[in-house]
Amino acid sequence: MAAPGFLTTVQDLGRFGWTHYGISASGAADPFAFRAANLLVGNAENAPALEMTLTGGEFVFEQPATVAVAGSDFTSPVPLWQAVEIAAGAALRFGPARTGARCYLAIRGGFDVPLVMGSASVHVMTGVGGRPLRKGDVLAAGDAAVRRPRPAVRHAPAYSGGGELRVTPGPQANLFGGELYAAEYTVSEESNRMGIRLRGEALPAPAGGMISEGVALGAVQVPPDGQPIVLFVEHQTSGGYPKPANVVSADFRVLGQLRPRDHVTFRGITMESAELLLREQEQWLLRL
Repeated sequence: MAAPGFLTTVQDLGRFGWTHYGISASGAADPFAFRAANLLVGNAENAPALEMTLTGGEFVFEQPATVAVAGSDFTSPVPLWQAVEIAAGAALRFGPARTGARCYLAIRGGFDVPLVMGSASVHVMTGVGGRPLRKGDVLAAGDAAVRRPRPAVRHAPAYSGGGELRVTPGPQANLFGGELYAAEYTVSEESNRMGIRLRGEALPAPAGGMISEGVALGAVQVPPDGQPIVLFVEHQTSGGYPKPANVVSADFRVLGQLRPRDHVTFRGITMESAELLLREQEQWLLRL
């Protein structure tokens, strides 16, 4: 590892079944791009890959490799959204993201790293699963390839800064009016993999407290100051703030690409529409 960049970690799709111990799933912040990168090189879609955040890094390959890069439009020495062959001794140097926040580097076979609680995902906030990469780290390729590499994506998904987040009603939606859907919010510099903090017109916070309950990825919770927080991949597993809405699964890839100062709005949709959006996304991935 010549230079890992600002925050580069090994991720898979997360560790599940541990929330009763207070450990959220973590995993790739943009699971859509992560899965696409793995599928392009012929891996099982959960094979460990590298998640680069905001700035890329420099990676030296001691052996020939087949790699794919997918996600936001990082300054890249190789084309995005397609499998490419890398010669032994070659170095790939990635620059900063132009828009969006994260990009994924998958290698054919995946990265051979230890599994913790059944997952290779690095939970940055707790240290479960390891730590962000450092200069001098060496990663070996694994054996997660299951088919031949796929052709380049003809129509790559658009990645732009901010945008619309589609949501379904949350468990306390009846305590709120329509203010969430009428406002535009700015992503705060205080955001991290635990939560995306938004700044804008404060939402009227319901009077009184509530008993803590389990919370889910994408939940929009409203603390007493009225500034919404969208729970992200390393979210706490329970909380006592009311939740007017939840980001739909098909838009988790939008959440994963938000960066400070991006602008977002919310649009409410039905559960049936959310399922249709997810089905369309899954069909796109199946065609890779």
